[in-house]
Amino acid sequence: MSQPQIEQTLQTIADSFRVSLRSPIMHWPEEEGLAYENVTFPSQDGVPLEGWYIPAPGSDKIILANHPRWFSRSGLPAHLEPWKSLGAATGNDFEVNFVPDYKILHDAGYNVLAYDLRNFGHSGAANGGIFTVGRFESRDVIGSLSYVRSRRDTRSMTIGLFSRCVGANATMFAMTTHPEVFEGVRCMVAPQPLSCGVALERALARLGIPAEYIDDLEERIRRHTSFRLKDFSPVPWAKNITIPTFLYQVRDDLYTTPDDVQAMYDNIPTAEKKLFWIEGTSRRWDGYAYFQKDPRLMLEWFDTYMK
Repeated sequence: MSQPQIEQTLQTIADSFRVSLRSPIMHWPEEEGLAYENVTFPSQDGVPLEGWYIPAPGSDKIILANHPRWFSRSGLPAHLEPWKSLGAATGNDFEVNFVPDYKILHDAGYNVLAYDLRNFGHSGAANGGIFTVGRFESRDVIGSLSYVRSRRDTRSMTIGLFSRCVGANATMFAMTTHPEVFEGVRCMVAPQPLSCGVALERALARLGIPAEYIDDLEERIRRHTSFRLKDFSPVPWAKNITIPTFLYQVRDDLYTTPDDVQAMYDNIPTAEKKLFWIEGTSRRWDGYAYFQKDPRLMLEWFDTYMK
């Protein structure tokens, strides 16, 4: 790769932190026979968030579900451009539909609140559109908890969290800045959180860009977001998790390394924790689709701690 090509690639990556590509809502709960309510509620800082409330009549338990970067509450149309180009080079060029996840949770006896993070899906634009890998997005996690606690029909429900990827990062940062918000929350299932710096180092290696360019890339990202790469890592935030937490991750994921996820797990101070590795694939999207393939371990976690 020539120097001008390297410069252009670094800038393109950095610019993706300034304005994130949104995914449309491609699937809806009625496709799985689910009754639901379209809802909107404010984030902690007032950003309007859009979501679905999917009731499970007779249940007094609720799961709050958010999503990875680029996704929406309904998933990611990675079989279509421009979303296909996000992960095609690593084999992640197939659609992920999250609506079956909500059907599984509903049929297991859980009400579900699924929502779009800021700057994604149908939720409001915020902070000039910049993406902060969980920092500002943590305000949406707090907003979702406040919303459930404000509704007459959900305020007394037992709460669990299904926090995916950047949604997991955001949840951990919210636990770091506002631990009081999580009092009474019973547990969390958190697929595939990652450290931005590790993911970008892997990206440079795949692209054939020498590793020393990570400092250049970091500076470009800082000029958009004001943050350094270390400020986007959930590894230190994991020290502030106080609820039973189940992490799972594609072990050979080309976007990260096992050491990064292991470091998060090791930092979780509670004894009630679990780490499960998904084997036999290097495709990150397989981790997002794993729950609907085999939800037994995750449902067991929720069932154990949401009694």
